[in-house]
Amino acid sequence: MQHSDNKNISWNEKLREQLLGQGLARLPHAMLLVGPAGIGKAAFAEQMAALLLCESLAPDLIACGECDPCRWLAAGNHPDFRRVAPDDDSEAEPATSEKSSDKSKKRGSGIIRIDQIRELEGFVFVGSHRNGNRVVLVTEADAMNPAAANALLKILEEPPSSVYFILISTRSKSLLPTIRSRCRVVNFGAPDAAAAADWLLGAGLEKQAKRYLGLAGGAPMRVAQWKEQGQLAPIDALVDSLISPPADPGVLAAKWDALLKGDGLFRTENLVEGIQRWLFDLAQERMAGEVRYHSGWPRPKAVENLNPKALLAAWRELNQFRRSARYPLNQLLFLESLAAHYLRAMRPVAS
Repeated sequence: MQHSDNKNISWNEKLREQLLGQGLARLPHAMLLVGPAGIGKAAFAEQMAALLLCESLAPDLIACGECDPCRWLAAGNHPDFRRVAPDDDSEAEPATSEKSSDKSKKRGSGIIRIDQIRELEGFVFVGSHRNGNRVVLVTEADAMNPAAANALLKILEEPPSSVYFILISTRSKSLLPTIRSRCRVVNFGAPDAAAAADWLLGAGLEKQAKRYLGLAGGAPMRVAQWKEQGQLAPIDALVDSLISPPADPGVLAAKWDALLKGDGLFRTENLVEGIQRWLFDLAQERMAGEVRYHSGWPRPKAVENLNPKALLAAWRELNQFRRSARYPLNQLLFLESLAAHYLRAMRPVAS
């Protein structure tokens, strides 16, 4: 955890001032940070955790970063801090055969299970190692399955006064209303374009920052994650293939297949999402004369001849591709069908 980086996130400073305006002692014991991904909720949560655990706070309520608790937190081994995150594939329950193991992994990925929440009971109700605060950070609260959500609700009903819960969610409406009612909801919004672009410059992304921000819905951390994961070059190549696509679906599918076999983390679901956004923008440009995601990108030739109804129909049809994008039975056939849908939508209106 590197909470020192949070000082560079200026657009969430007002929220920080609102929460800490009456001092750390008045901080709510359960906070729910809600808003779109990539705008600094996780960094903000880590900053709050650092404040609650630091033993040498500055007068302006900044964690010192030098005391033992701050160093432990940065190293990820503070005894009074727990992070709860969705299971990844490697943590799925074991199975008795290779085939059943694959199915188990698919079921278990992306979920916060009840045993993860039950493990918190000893942490919450036994006592602190440092005779101070304890902090539980749930990074994707909306990933809790129903049993986990109900288990957390029971803990939230009567937690000890020295325990603080920080929940993060991009889809807070999927949480139990009773969980939301027991938390102080903190609403996060995307920063203005200038602040986001400045932050990306500081993060080492100097070229086309504004272009990628539009594609990321104004979320600078999402753009930085794309850069870290090697996704920017595939994103550029995908848009290039959509601007001037080959007429043969097989040729277009082969281009996309090559993108997916690159060294980065650009996956099939990212590709489908990118095509959907492009179709949405083309339809909006035809109907309203503006675009939402690709304002900094070149436009395809003769865009005025495209049928907005066909573009929107293809955008909707791609929802079925998104549902199976993570595990297509045959990737090349999947991509060829996807390419055929796209090229059909890009046919000019007959004069």
